[in-house]
Amino acid sequence: MSPFGSKKNRSLSVRVCTFDSELEFDLEPRASGQDLFDLVCRTIGLRESWYFGLQYVDTRSNVSWLKMDKRVRDQRVELHANNNVYVFSFYAKFFPENVSEELIQEITQHLFFLQVKQSILSMDIYCRPEASVLLASYAVHVQYGPYDYETYKDGMLAGGELLPKGVTDQYQMTPKMWEVRIKTWYMDHEPMTRDEVELEYLKIAQDLDMYGVNYFPITNKNKTKLWLGVTAVGLNIYDERDKLTPKTTFQWNEIRHVSFDDKKFTIRLVDAKVSNFIFYSQDLHINKMILDLCKGNHDLYMRRRKPDTMEIQQMKAQAKEEKQRRQIERKKFMREKKLREKAEHERYEMEKSLEHLQNEMRMASDALRRSEETKELYFEKSRVNEEQMQLTECKANHFKTEMDRLRERQMKIEREKHDLEKKIRDADFYVHQLTVENDKREAETEKLRKELICAKMAEREATARLLNFLNSGRKSSTDSLLTASSVSHAANTASSMAAISTPSLTTSSSTNDMETAGGAELTTHSSHYLAQGDNSSGISDDFEPKEFILTDNEMEQITNEMERNHLEYLRKSKKQVQNQLQTLRSEIAPHKIEENQSNLDILSEAQIKAGENKYSTLKKLKSGSTKARVAFFEEL
Repeated sequence: MSPFGSKKNRSLSVRVCTFDSELEFDLEPRASGQDLFDLVCRTIGLRESWYFGLQYVDTRSNVSWLKMDKRVRDQRVELHANNNVYVFSFYAKFFPENVSEELIQEITQHLFFLQVKQSILSMDIYCRPEASVLLASYAVHVQYGPYDYETYKDGMLAGGELLPKGVTDQYQMTPKMWEVRIKTWYMDHEPMTRDEVELEYLKIAQDLDMYGVNYFPITNKNKTKLWLGVTAVGLNIYDERDKLTPKTTFQWNEIRHVSFDDKKFTIRLVDAKVSNFIFYSQDLHINKMILDLCKGNHDLYMRRRKPDTMEIQQMKAQAKEEKQRRQIERKKFMREKKLREKAEHERYEMEKSLEHLQNEMRMASDALRRSEETKELYFEKSRVNEEQMQLTECKANHFKTEMDRLRERQMKIEREKHDLEKKIRDADFYVHQLTVENDKREAETEKLRKELICAKMAEREATARLLNFLNSGRKSSTDSLLTASSVSHAANTASSMAAISTPSLTTSSSTNDMETAGGAELTTHSSHYLAQGDNSSGISDDFEPKEFILTDNEMEQITNEMERNHLEYLRKSKKQVQNQLQTLRSEIAPHKIEENQSNLDILSEAQIKAGENKYSTLKKLKSGSTKARVAFFEEL
């Protein structure tokens, strides 16, 4: 009778949570942990089940792994009081050494991707800020597919949790600034399928110092507090304050047996000359987890170094065939995509050319309409200009007549002026003569006045002589009378000369204002020429997609070519990624808030300055002998 799917009231209700789904089952009360685990693996289609386990919280609130050989109900699984359901989480319990070589199925890669991503975001795995941005860009690629400038919208990445909180708190940067940097990496990724992007994510994540490490608190014989790190390649010993750089390490091929007695853990080494490696743990539950993880990782470590089983060979062959098939389909898809893009480009060019021609036609019709309007305007202006010309001619004739009249008047005025000037000259000459004659007459008048005075004096004398000589003769009286007559005549002459006045000449000239009117309006018309563009894009009007039928040889050549191109891309991009990470670290360094740095951030900075990484540190630690490393641990 099958232990699954029973509808009796005694069945166990089980809920199994993965990172992207929830599964519910009804189990028989006698169902074992292996029965439940196999049921989950079959349900999700997982064949690489050796990496995974079912985790739960027991009745003592301890995190435990479900034991496969015991019944589910006998393992102190906490039962939810609300719905009487046993809740388990399907997690990766063991990690591969190299994800690109060991992980075969897509579902396996996907589950590892989801778990590692969640561990990074929850800061269970420390990740440097620049590496967090790079991994976030791959996570975006998984979620939205290859970057498409048509579908991408600003702010699209702001809603999701892409970076650890420790990274965002450490820098004074807005979500928009982080989005810009994630988008820069996102745009640089070549088009890949989801499983390829997830594998790239895991290949970067496996280089992180805390990837695949299960930490447990321990002490040595000196009671120094340390961390024990159980990994896929061995056991690492860490300082209490440093989970990044191990103090020493022991690989699984150096370890023969692991056991514990109460709080004491004893690790027997392969080298019999070396004393046992002993440490102490304070919790029996933790001791059981350490032993379980050590056994599982040791078995997988040894299994990797043996020839693959038939099951794994079959899985790899199927995965390779599936990969080749998808690569061929992807090659065909890329070709069809290129043809489609070419057709879309040609269609775009044709639409652009059509739009250009339509614009030209619209511009030509507008230009024609404007030309007609301009023509009518010019006709109107021509009529106005003709009227203005006629008016101007009339005004010109009037001005000409007026000019002739003014010219004749000017000539008449000139003649009159000439005559007046002549008269003025004659008058001046006459005045000059009169002045000269006046001067002469004044002189004569003065002379006559003097003579008159003399005559008066003579008359007085004559009168006195007459009185004296009354009896003088008639001859003397007659002479006196003659003299008086002469004086009277001279006085009359002087009065007539004084009455003469000098004529004044007044010259008046009148000028008439000339009326100047009219003008010629000049209008410059610029002709508009429209040149129709040539269709030089070479677009084919009868484009039809071709169907490609590939032979086996062509398919093999395509596969080999894609593998070579992918390897070449990885080789070139590795150094480029390192340079980009360094550039990003320099860009965000000015925004760092030093006081928000954690202890791991400070240790990571020191590691970068020293030029160390995860692999160089382990290589350096393994260079010493096993005996020396055991002695070093005991002296810590």
